[in-house]
Amino acid sequence: MKRIIRHFFDDSKPVAELCHGPLMLAAAGVLEGRRSAAYPALEPDIQGAGAEFVDGAGVVDGVLVSARAWPDHPDWMREFIRILREKAPAEAKEAVATA
Repeated sequence: MKRIIRHFFDDSKPVAELCHGPLMLAAAGVLEGRRSAAYPALEPDIQGAGAEFVDGAGVVDGVLVSARAWPDHPDWMREFIRILREKAPAEAKEAVATA
């Protein structure tokens, strides 16, 4: 799991994490210096990993989109889809435009 997470961050691939997901990112060592939402009880864990805890629904930090829990799904997914569209290869953008 850590290797896969680091691969996504090393290659600047979009990552969406929700609720307790930041614990995996912390374990992989990729949260330091970032901003992340999470389930509110995880604020000390986020800060302990060297990140800024944000109490928000669709928190964007580069290609990372985070949120607190399932009630945040609309904002969280809206931001993640926006980033996926921005990062999509040109061929995929053309296919969507012609569909």
